[in-house]
Amino acid sequence: MPYTIKPWEELTIQDDYMFKLIMRRERICKRMLEKILKIKIHHIKYLEEEKTINATYESKGIRLDVYVQDDKNSVYSIEMQVRKPDGEGLFRRTRYYQSLIDTDLLMAGMDYDELTDTYIIFICPFPVLDGQRHIYTFRHRCDEDFSVVMPDGATKVFLSTKGALEDVSPDVMAFLNYVDGIISNDDFVQEIDQEIKMVKTIEKERRSYMTYAMKLQEERKEGIKEGILTTVRSMLEDGLSVERVAKIAKLPEEQVMEIRAQIPNLQS
Repeated sequence: MPYTIKPWEELTIQDDYMFKLIMRRERICKRMLEKILKIKIHHIKYLEEEKTINATYESKGIRLDVYVQDDKNSVYSIEMQVRKPDGEGLFRRTRYYQSLIDTDLLMAGMDYDELTDTYIIFICPFPVLDGQRHIYTFRHRCDEDFSVVMPDGATKVFLSTKGALEDVSPDVMAFLNYVDGIISNDDFVQEIDQEIKMVKTIEKERRSYMTYAMKLQEERKEGIKEGILTTVRSMLEDGLSVERVAKIAKLPEEQVMEIRAQIPNLQS
């Protein structure tokens, strides 16, 4: 199915681009953190507009939607997870995020014993784990005594719009419903919704989105091309004829022959 650009006017809080844009409003981001974590934050600062963290070893980096620090130096990574990964991918992803965030903090000059508290928050418009709860908070606990929490400062929070229990406050529930497209009279929901409507009237923001979307579309096209190239090379290396490969890949034989000529062991 070809990738299509979603119209600017149709973007919602659930769309990655709009979520990041709205969370750039300090008052909204700060208020959301306070509601979800039930804490008081005096102010936050954005460590980068869109933080990209790369490991120093050979591995893939991560792009953080919202990466902020509060007045006590606690670090928060907030992500809108629209697509549910297969298996345990959602939860193992937080493990990878944690390792790279810690590496980034250490590279900024901290010692191990100076590592600040970190919160990785995933907002999920789909069921999480047993599908019962709207919020799942994880810290490292002792298997022999669950009342003992390891003081490593690492917390992972999963928020689900599809829970069944009444386990979050009414304002958090109103926010989760809003992520699912249900608008209420909750003042925080109204604040976010009005901000989104206002942002959509800004021509500069619309143009920025269109530039971003077209770039993403081009990247996806290039990814498809690269995938086809890899498949063609694999079939040729497996001994399939140029004619057969061209038919399967729906490419001109001349193009398949050009690809074949670039494979060292098949040049003759």
